[in-house]
Amino acid sequence: MKKTIGFIGLGVMGNSMAAHILAEGYPAAVFTRTKQKADNLVEKGAVWKSSVKELAQAADVVITMVGYPKDVEEVYFGSGGIIENAKTGSYLIDMTTSKPSLAKKIEAAAKEKGLYALDAPVSGGDIGARNGTLAIMVGGEKKAYDECFPIFSVMGENIQYQGPAGSGQHTKMCNQIAIAAGMIGVAEAMAYARKSGLEPKNVLKSITTGAAGSWSLSNLAPRMLEGDFEPGFYVKHFIKDMGIALEEAELMGEKMPGLELAKTLYDKLAEKGEENSGTQSLYKLWSDYR
Repeated sequence: MKKTIGFIGLGVMGNSMAAHILAEGYPAAVFTRTKQKADNLVEKGAVWKSSVKELAQAADVVITMVGYPKDVEEVYFGSGGIIENAKTGSYLIDMTTSKPSLAKKIEAAAKEKGLYALDAPVSGGDIGARNGTLAIMVGGEKKAYDECFPIFSVMGENIQYQGPAGSGQHTKMCNQIAIAAGMIGVAEAMAYARKSGLEPKNVLKSITTGAAGSWSLSNLAPRMLEGDFEPGFYVKHFIKDMGIALEEAELMGEKMPGLELAKTLYDKLAEKGEENSGTQSLYKLWSDYR
């Protein structure tokens, strides 16, 4: 018999991830702050729960995909939180990009209650979530990872165990650091192509398969050129991630000049009112944007 999975957080990515779980035949319960975001899942058979507490009491596995570390704290701790109300032996999987230190705190508190906690942030944006092709980076006890692997495989393709609690979050920071400076290059390349009189879409045909190739170049540069700045991943959440990475790097005594530059540019973008746009909206800072 398949475990009952509770899913908290049904935003741009969470809704699609929960839909894959339902499609695979898992009994599912859902909760999110805006109930209407769960309507499509309830129509497909998910059971709506009116609170975090109610969901935690009903599930064998609780997955969270919320916005910020403060949101993670809120849903996991306190009298109405997951840890206080989950059934003994349950698995708690935080797939939010959050702080490594918070992942360690959750695991320690979970152990005291006879629960298993994993930090499992993802990469792949709205496209990866929709297609079930996310990269999933997992920290926590290996035994818990092995037990939850079938669930991860419903939502992603590249699933890697990285080590003890916090390791998944540290790996996601590496991911975000690589994307941050890379996005500057993608935007500059598109601006250069237009300024030089080239047809940017033809330029992409040449450079996406060469040494310059990247997920951002293949998936987000076309959106830039089409003027499509809808969020696959929000600017505000990317700024949050870069802030976490810079904090962690400082604790380790490591300088991150490329990341610092990228965060400065994204902060500027947010100041222009683009915090709820997709990360590809960085292109709007270049003068050739129409």
